[in-house]
Parts: sequence; C-alpha cells; structure tokens
Amino acid sequence: MNTPTASCPPARRLPSRLAILTGCLALAGVMLTACNSQPDEPGATEVKSGPDGVSYKAVTVTSELSHPWAMSFLPDGAMLVTERSGQMRIVSADGKTVSAPIQTGLPAVKASGQGGLMDVQLDPDYATTPWVYWTYSEPAEDDTARTAVARGQIVNGEMNNVEVIFRQQPALAGSNHYGSRIVFAQDKTLFVTLGERQKDSPSAPDTKFAQSLGNHLGKVVRIQRDGKPAEGNPFASTPDAKPEIWSYGHRNPQGAALNPATGELWLNEHGPQGGDEVNRVQAGRNYGWPLRSYGCPYGSKPADASCQVNGGKHAPDFEEPLTTWVPVSVAPSGMAFYTGDKVPEWKGKLFVGALSGTALWKLTLNGNQVTAKETVVDFSDSKLRIRDVRQGPDGWLYVLTDTDPGYILRIER
Repeated sequence: MNTPTASCPPARRLPSRLAILTGCLALAGVMLTACNSQPDEPGATEVKSGPDGVSYKAVTVTSELSHPWAMSFLPDGAMLVTERSGQMRIVSADGKTVSAPIQTGLPAVKASGQGGLMDVQLDPDYATTPWVYWTYSEPAEDDTARTAVARGQIVNGEMNNVEVIFRQQPALAGSNHYGSRIVFAQDKTLFVTLGERQKDSPSAPDTKFAQSLGNHLGKVVRIQRDGKPAEGNPFASTPDAKPEIWSYGHRNPQGAALNPATGELWLNEHGPQGGDEVNRVQAGRNYGWPLRSYGCPYGSKPADASCQVNGGKHAPDFEEPLTTWVPVSVAPSGMAFYTGDKVPEWKGKLFVGALSGTALWKLTLNGNQVTAKETVVDFSDSKLRIRDVRQGPDGWLYVLTDTDPGYILRIER
C-alpha cells in the first residue's frame, strides 16, 4: 500500500525506523504518511546531535506493546514490561520476540485516566527468590481506587503465589495522581512513591492530604518485602501517623531512582502549571506540596513567578527541590542514574523521561546539586511520551513510550 491515507490496517509490528517520514501511523494524534511494509527486525534511526555535540541513535527494540508503563530487566537480558490495561509481557533481549500477555493471577486494575498496571521491579535476590513486585490502581468499594503493591512469581506464563502487600489509605474517587514507582533501597526494603490523588488544590492549599501524616496521600513509604513497615521509619512512634511513611508533601511522583553515589532515593514529581521538581528524598522531610510550589494554579496568566504558590520558595519551612521546570511543565516520569561505560561522558548523570515534554533529559550533577539540564533526544515531532527510563545490562539506556503502539527504544551513540 503506497498511497498516503488517513488510516491504515492495524499491525503489531511497526516500521523498524522511528523515522518521522515513514509509516502511516497515528502517534498521539500526529498522522505520519506513506504506509510501508513491515520489516522483520528492529532497526535504528539517527537523531539530531545532542547539546553536547554527540550524535545519538534511537534504536527500536520493539513496537509491539500497548500503552506500556514500566520495564525491568530479567537475568537473561529480556525485559518484563507492564501494560496499563492490566497485563505484562516479556520482550526478548533482541526485541524479536514479545510474549503473549501474562494475565492469569494478576489482580484486577482500574485502568482509567492515569490508573492501571504501573511499575514493576524484580526482587534484589531474584536468582534465589524470584519475586516480581508491581504497583497498580486497585479498584475498591463505591467506585474508588488506590495505589497498591503486589508481588508474585512467574511460572509457565502465569503469575503465581500473588500477594497484595500494601494498600494506600484511603481509597478515593477519581482516576489521577497514583504515583507510582518502586525502588529497592540498599538494605532491600522498598520505597514506593504515592500520589495525592489530585485532592490538593494549589488554588486553595490546605493540610488534609499530602501534608497529613494520617494517610498515604502524597507520600513516599518504605516497607519490607512482605509489606510490613520497614524498621527505622521516621514516624513509626508518632501518634496517628502511618508507620510506613518515609517523606511527605509530594504531589505526583512518577519517577524515582537510587543515587548510586550515596544510596539515597531521588524522585521527580509533577507540578501543577509548571513547577515540576527533582527531589533528594530524606527521612522525615516535608517537600511542601500543596503549601509551596514553583508552579501556578491551572489557568494562571501569565504563568510566571507572580502566580507561584505562596511565592514558590520552599525553604526554610520545606525542602527545596534540586531543580524545577518552569514556567511550563514537561511531566517528568521514569528516571535513571547512568553508571555504564558505553557513553563515558554520561557517567554519573541523571536521565529523566518526559511525557508532555516528549524528550529524554540529561541532568548534570555536582554532588547533590543539579548544575545543568538539557534534552538529549527530542521526540516532539513524533509525540512519543517517555514513560520509563532504565539502564540495561548491556550499558545502554532504554526508554519506554507510553503510546499505542508503544516502543522500547535503546539510545546509542
């Protein structure tokens, strides 16, 4: 089929090149013309030179996914991928094979709005105790939902021995701001990032939700692998506080990673209109939402410093973010510290994917300071929303796009 047209027959294998000029594909509402035959193997396309003067390639590993949310590398280099609708798939290391959906044994999800099956991580001792951990929006009574954490073991394409180990309290109506990322700490406890379910308003900030220690909304929690509160949590002895809480005053943290230099948790979170943040997360600290934000209430005009929530500045009452995106939000999501050797100039830098910003960002660090941030690969032409960023066992960075069809892309030089 060679004639450009407004629609094309559905296909699970997309063109191997992520080229903007090929394929009759609708990616996030952008029509790409000239339908082509489907190649058998993934390929690569050159992208623009990055701001550091180095040219990068986005290599298509697979395009046979539907709204994927997260990926985790298995011991053989294959990728375990969640799809928002409530299933997982295993993608071979070379991308040539995508498994049938793993559904049996997985609990039901409320796949609506920002909810669904979300993050996935392997147990640090996966070789001997092959637990898989994941987060999801769990349907509850009266059409409410909450972020939950479950674990199970994959056996013959099914999830076995499933346990729900943590449930955000309370369950609420609405379909946004679930978080949620899982990060294993050095002591093998789990950090879980939890959104405030869009209950806090920057136009009328109060202390009922993300600022309250009596719920899990807008929090980072730290739990043991069986779901019990981890020992040493800062509010374990505080009356009426949830014992799992590690930090509070967060909005919607959708990216998180452990800093390999310090062992500390870092996360990013969505601001309202502007004010996206990267934070260094420390025990017992308050990160200000919704009482402070460098973002503005929705609909503010102009979106400049004059409308920032309570003046924007967090200190001294709250923790200052390490960096922000202002005045326009990029909707940061997955993030990873680069420790590989494939691109030596990346070592020690932090990479952040963006959803509305449709780009992969590189943050240069000096200790705990962000000294520069810039886009490495810009996908704005193809409207590819970057949902997850992981370093692969081969030393390359991999990004996952929250689109249908959804891509896994390997970023090479």
